Amino acid sequence: MQIIHHGAYDGVTGSCHQLVWKKDAGSADQSLLVDCGTFQGNDAKKHPNPEIEFSLKGIECLLLTHVHIDHAGRLPYLLGAGFDKPIFCSEPSAKLLPMVMEDALKIGFTRSKKLIGKFLHQIKRMLRPLPYHQWKDIPGGAKVRLLPAGHVLGSTIFEVELPDGKRIVFSGDIGAGTNPLLNPPVSPQRADVLVLESTYGDRLHPPKTDRQAELEKIVRHTLGNGGVTIIPAFSLGRTQALLYELNGIFERVEKSDDRSLLKQVDVIVDSPLASRFTSLYKEMKQHWGEEAQFLMETDDQPLVFENLTTVGSHTEHKSTLDYLDQKKLPAVVIAGSGMCTGGRVMNYLKRFIGDPRTDIVFAGYQASGTPGHFISRGSDWVRLDGKKHTIHAAVHQLTGYSAHGDQADLIRFVEEMESRPGEIRLVHGEYGPKRTLGKLLTEKGYNVFNPNKSR
Repeated sequence: MQIIHHGAYDGVTGSCHQLVWKKDAGSADQSLLVDCGTFQGNDAKKHPNPEIEFSLKGIECLLLTHVHIDHAGRLPYLLGAGFDKPIFCSEPSAKLLPMVMEDALKIGFTRSKKLIGKFLHQIKRMLRPLPYHQWKDIPGGAKVRLLPAGHVLGSTIFEVELPDGKRIVFSGDIGAGTNPLLNPPVSPQRADVLVLESTYGDRLHPPKTDRQAELEKIVRHTLGNGGVTIIPAFSLGRTQALLYELNGIFERVEKSDDRSLLKQVDVIVDSPLASRFTSLYKEMKQHWGEEAQFLMETDDQPLVFENLTTVGSHTEHKSTLDYLDQKKLPAVVIAGSGMCTGGRVMNYLKRFIGDPRTDIVFAGYQASGTPGHFISRGSDWVRLDGKKHTIHAAVHQLTGYSAHGDQADLIRFVEEMESRPGEIRLVHGEYGPKRTLGKLLTEKGYNVFNPNKSR
């Protein structure tokens, strides 16, 4: 058995791992892929060519942990290289993936409806959605079981059992267990090898109550000074979590201030893709977490509220920018992309980043080298679309809204396994967080794989 890392080993993005085994003694190598994602930020500078550079020979299938672009974005290149095998994923991921792929194709490949339609037809033909918590046979004599990962709707931990009984677990991205729209991560029973993410392996998130209080404080500040709060957010996951939280915040503000906020503030989701994802989220309520399920008994639309406006066309986007520039009402704007590497959020930043009444709220990880990283680290200026912009806006980092678990969550995930994993291999992390988490796990007696150590 061998694990080859084609991405997200020396960095956070570009997740792609290959598990190789022999079905029987003397047989040819067989393998499967786990994810095939896009490189971003500094990772993209190290890997400027998105083409598939490894051989597809013997690869029996792909396991897709979730549909975020850093885990699924290179699927067009994979299919272009000749891959035509089953793609196993959760049922929600199977519904979300075609939408993600359509958007990725429009941005990076073609606007041709015919070509996009052909590709989406092929993807849908290859998809094999599986239920959680049930062992299922896959090609090559192996079998898999899906466990909830709590990172985004449909996110999955894959347990893979090989023909010889060895069990390899791929964590994908592990959530913090605080998103009410998601079921919390479930630790596997055992693993001969655990491939574990380490994005926040060197830090702790604030408690859920603290993150809500901080966001409410920013919203109240916006209501008071009539400014614009800009939240760069991923279309899938973060946007829906923020809408859920803002719904509750506005209800608390109205109750505490004894006033209606109707026509007193604009909440704008400027992302056609995010709006489509939100509609799909509402269709898949049976997969939501316990808190959100409970809330639906009194509020059957927790992602929709009276102040919410969604922006569709580019014409609407331009008119919204002009409308906000006239400062008619205080506003909270949620727009992609989450790391400010493109998308409509760039126009909001260019328009309002120099205004001291503006608040910029980062609610997730900012990969090194991205504009979001430059802004969030407290720089005086940032280069957007090649032009230098001075930053006068207030900048906030709400790590409590991260879709990734922190150091304590990752250690808890390992410790709640029924038996200790034989080996832990850390991936999906920068050098510092990965080193810190590895040191802590080693001190707790776990066997952490070190590629630089002779074996």
